[in-house]
Amino acid sequence: MATIVPKGENIRRALKWISDNRLDDEKKSISLLIQEAGLKFNLSPNEEVFLVNFYKENKG
Repeated sequence: MATIVPKGENIRRALKWISDNRLDDEKKSISLLIQEAGLKFNLSPNEEVFLVNFYKENKG
């Protein structure tokens, strides 16, 4: 049975998951993590673009 997830919840989960993975291995590629998060959390292409822009703007 599919679970209904509130709008924006998948992106929050993806951000947390990426952040946790970056803490484990700082050298892991952000683009690879975004791709993995896209599959894991069933993100739309627009949500993946949001993540790319989010990490581009918050670089450093």
